[in-house]
Amino acid sequence: MATRTENVNLLERSKTKPPKLYKVILFNDDFTTMEFVIEVLKTYFSMTQERATQVMLQVHNEGSAVCGVFPKDIAETKVTLVSEFAKRHGHPLRCSMEEN
Repeated sequence: MATRTENVNLLERSKTKPPKLYKVILFNDDFTTMEFVIEVLKTYFSMTQERATQVMLQVHNEGSAVCGVFPKDIAETKVTLVSEFAKRHGHPLRCSMEEN
């Protein structure tokens, strides 16, 4: 039978590390409308109109902005959804992810 000390050691070793997080980034271009970027931010990143406008202006003025930080699978899904949505609507909006 295991002693209490042995049980505690087993529990300590079995702890998992939190998942790595990834930033989802939108990039400015000369063709995608500001209104479309705001729609993307509200739809895919659950931003309010005010927050989406602030982030859109950062993309416009600084060339890019972080839209959110997520575990890898969620970040990949958001990048794919945003890219497909932009393409379907004829916009060259670029979205990518990088490790946080």
